[in-house]
Amino acid sequence: MAYLRKKSMEFLKTFDVPAKNPSEDAQRRWREAVGTLVKNRRRRFRMVPDLDKRCQAETQRRNIQEKLRVALYVQKAALQFIDAARRTEHPLPELARQCGFSISAEELASLVRGKDSKSLRLQKGVDGLARKVNVSLADGIKSDDVGLRTEVYGANQYAEKPPRTFWMFLWDACQDMTLMLLAFCAVVSVAIGVATEGFPGGMYDGVGIMLTIFLVVAITAASDYKQSLQFRDLDREKKKIEIQVTRDGFRQKVYIYDIVVGDIVHLSIGDQVPADGLFVDGYSFVVDESSLSGESEPVHVSKTNRFLLGGTKVQDGSARMLVTAVGMRTEWGNLMETLSQGGEDETPLQVKLNGVATIIGKIGLAFAVLTFTVLMARFLYGKAGSPGGLLEWGMEDALSVLNFFAVAVTIIVVAVPEGLPLAVTLSLAFAMKKLMQERALVRHLSACETMGSASCICTDKTGTLTTNHMVVEKVWAAGGATTVSTAKGFEELTSSALSEGFAKLLLEGVFQCSGSEVVRGKDGTTTVMGTPTETAILEFGLGVEKHTCIEHAASAKLRVEPFNSVKKTMGVVVASPNAGGRPRAFLKGASEVVLRKCSNVVVDRHGSIVSLTEKNYGKQVAGAIDTFACEALRTLCLAYQDVGGEGELPADGYTLIAVFGIKDPLRPGVREAVATCHAAGINVRMVTGDNISTAKAIARECGILTEEGVAIEGPDFRQMSPDQMREIIPKIQARTQQSPFARLLL
Repeated sequence: MAYLRKKSMEFLKTFDVPAKNPSEDAQRRWREAVGTLVKNRRRRFRMVPDLDKRCQAETQRRNIQEKLRVALYVQKAALQFIDAARRTEHPLPELARQCGFSISAEELASLVRGKDSKSLRLQKGVDGLARKVNVSLADGIKSDDVGLRTEVYGANQYAEKPPRTFWMFLWDACQDMTLMLLAFCAVVSVAIGVATEGFPGGMYDGVGIMLTIFLVVAITAASDYKQSLQFRDLDREKKKIEIQVTRDGFRQKVYIYDIVVGDIVHLSIGDQVPADGLFVDGYSFVVDESSLSGESEPVHVSKTNRFLLGGTKVQDGSARMLVTAVGMRTEWGNLMETLSQGGEDETPLQVKLNGVATIIGKIGLAFAVLTFTVLMARFLYGKAGSPGGLLEWGMEDALSVLNFFAVAVTIIVVAVPEGLPLAVTLSLAFAMKKLMQERALVRHLSACETMGSASCICTDKTGTLTTNHMVVEKVWAAGGATTVSTAKGFEELTSSALSEGFAKLLLEGVFQCSGSEVVRGKDGTTTVMGTPTETAILEFGLGVEKHTCIEHAASAKLRVEPFNSVKKTMGVVVASPNAGGRPRAFLKGASEVVLRKCSNVVVDRHGSIVSLTEKNYGKQVAGAIDTFACEALRTLCLAYQDVGGEGELPADGYTLIAVFGIKDPLRPGVREAVATCHAAGINVRMVTGDNISTAKAIARECGILTEEGVAIEGPDFRQMSPDQMREIIPKIQARTQQSPFARLLL
């Protein structure tokens, strides 16, 4: 046993595979080791990638990326030397002409795929293309035309490998070497049995083995086929992505697969570009094209560079896009066609179980060989002492040797737990299904396993612990705080705290300094499309308009800096009609950030402006923010400044207009869920970008922050030494003002 234990440890050290992202060399060494014992390699490795095919696909992908990179750099120069007469002609199909379109799908696709600025100019820009695909850039397409456009220009779906049939799984199950050996034994057993015992008595043993083999193959194939259907359903759920488009003059949400040529798509930070298209308008729009071109540098998209490729990610800004190619006509579709190799790597537990199965299998193989050797030696010894010795062999002798061989094979079958990793895969797939029923989509099997061994959960606040349905609860404006969640409070605010001039200033800031949009539906109802935080503020603005009968004035935006998690603010410069058409800058964001950039504050309903240093107004505003935060309200500040020149956003010198206290109620059952985690020995920590007082109030309400726990701000944590971090981390239960890097550091 000591020898076996030593050999086992040497084996595990030799084929140690990292739990996450093992190298290809490590995976190959592992599979070579496991493959020497696996009975059915084709079935055992069916749910993991084929390393040879993956290598080929990776090489092919790199070649495509290299071609794209070269094309992106030289195409513009090359097109200057191409004679217009030699351009590839794209005849207009008769169906497209009958439907009122003036450009073919191939021409649209080639224009964007090749980033052909010259062809775009010949088509009279985005406006000219919009006319040719019969769409209004303001109102979008008509919903009734979606089917027609799908028929002419195609659907936004990519070609996929056809699903494997049940008969394919049945064939894979039949490739098991052990079953082949047993089938051979069954055939020989029938032949010898009929010869020695006659028909049908001599067939019973062999037919019994055949029926057993049939049952094993059928059950295995059925199990694998059912599992493949589950994975297909999960994959279909993962690909359901909603995006915002303008159709029939209204902004609405549709699934990414329902996008058609001519759609006007609204894109913002974090979105995936759903198809190839052209930039219509937007602000500070930056995309990441590394998934296509391999270049890590972000690409700035504007009116001078309008081309957008499907499959890329929006890194910054917001924009509207005219869809020009969908599905397999996009560059992403061409790339996806070459990368058809699927499957996931083994999870950490599967790697460990493979090692156990291999060791047990080797031990079982050794005992099988030893058993066969002992039985044969005993048989030969007995036969040597019988009349005729070892030179005379009969049918009974052959049947005895066959039985010895069947016993050895049976030991291997019993000893090698090949189904153990498969059972883990099935249990993880079942866990994924259960989590989906709880509205938690898991994209990788290993995540279920990782969650099962987690001892700490770091959770965000907004949308996770809370309902993500926000409303403005309180507002500090004109020198005082008012509760606006009730009709009485709203009446008090609009009647006593807001004059006409101050109301116009407040409404202008609310509606202009926003990345969301107020849209009117077909039934006349007004809805807000955007993030929950901005939706709450815009709904507050709509309430002010309703109670004061003052509407915000429309104004042209001169400059926009969208909100991101690093700056924690959003800024906009508009040609304000309330300022005689002169540029006016508005700033909105986290209260502690905006307040640092403010020098003045509006202190009464008439719009009187004083310095924050006078009469302790600075302390009064800070006190209102702390009061809101201690009541578990998320605080945002809105400020403005009249600017001159080219309308650049100032770095400071703003005048504070209002402080908003936004309420985001806890989700039902959150406190119970946290208590369950604590009872199971799992430590729950809240990591949020909110104010420290807000975070403490929410954490206490959830049951996360206890008397022994610590709540700390991100900047204070980052200034600590590694030793101090390690000392305080076990006590931290809430962290605030977190940047993306700080979250990664934790």
